[in-house]
Amino acid sequence: MPTETATIQVRIHELRQLFNSIDPSPFRERDLDPDCEEFIVSWAREQPADQPLRVEIRVDRERPALELLADVGAAVRSHFAREASLQALRRRRLIREVRLSLAIGLATLALCMVAATLVPTERLGTAGEILRESLIIAGWVVMWHPLEVLLYGLWPVARERRLLERLATAEVEVSTPAHAVSGATADS
Repeated sequence: MPTETATIQVRIHELRQLFNSIDPSPFRERDLDPDCEEFIVSWAREQPADQPLRVEIRVDRERPALELLADVGAAVRSHFAREASLQALRRRRLIREVRLSLAIGLATLALCMVAATLVPTERLGTAGEILRESLIIAGWVVMWHPLEVLLYGLWPVARERRLLERLATAEVEVSTPAHAVSGATADS
């Protein structure tokens, strides 16, 4: 059974509202306007992960040239492909950082555990017990951040990358009062 395509509708007055106005890149390489990007991404997040996406851009007032309209779909997909690549880089950087943090945390935990066994609890009494337990707790607290990132921090980055990859392959249709132009896939 074919999966229904989820449609995200964007209405703008002029085509320039779609792209970041301070980006000097050529048209096909321009970044989307941050507000427009957030609108598209937030709507895409609401759709089931296995559902293909389609972006309908309606330009209400302007009638841009057909050649320009034909490039909009490629520009939108290119933007999301770049953003997906950036998310992949963020994930790799995060993994590198968590490995370093984990190594430091494990070394600190080992030192704290060794130091805790060396505390003369019989001679120091309650103060020795408190010191020993404090060292053990300190060692585990040092492990908290690396374990948190490893267990919970990588998933949102990976999920966001998959969402951006879906948007990078989404069908993009642009319509104006005069005409409509559709770009079916990233290969068009």
